[in-house]
Amino acid sequence: MSEENTQANRRVVLQFMEGMGTNNAELAAPCLAPDACAIAKGYGRLAGRREAATMTGMIEAFKGMLPTGLNLTIHRVIADGDNVAVEAEGDGTTSLGTPYRNQYCFVFTLENGKIKQVNEYFCTIHADEVLWPLVEKLQGAAAEVSQP
Repeated sequence: MSEENTQANRRVVLQFMEGMGTNNAELAAPCLAPDACAIAKGYGRLAGRREAATMTGMIEAFKGMLPTGLNLTIHRVIADGDNVAVEAEGDGTTSLGTPYRNQYCFVFTLENGKIKQVNEYFCTIHADEVLWPLVEKLQGAAAEVSQP
């Protein structure tokens, strides 16, 4: 793969990261392949596989959970062809006023200039403690809306 393609993939990933960090699903969505998925590694409640629509839906949901955004600081980007790794830290405040500061490593695989898969590594204990109660609240509200 050419250096030009490697750098193009790097830009796609950084655009996605900006969208994710600023709660901007419209900025992040064009970076994803239609069959993209994210796999949050680990054993916490937020671990697991998410398809492209769920990925952008979660970015949208973060507007209510982290109204000022995740505020990602990118520390390092390593790009090699269709693989891009990003080391970052988030510094947000939840809608309840609780600080949410987590460290991340994202490993992206791209295909034809779009994100095909991202493996996410982060402290699942901290995410469970701070974010999971907000996720449950959103899930409860969605269930109430869908009730006849």
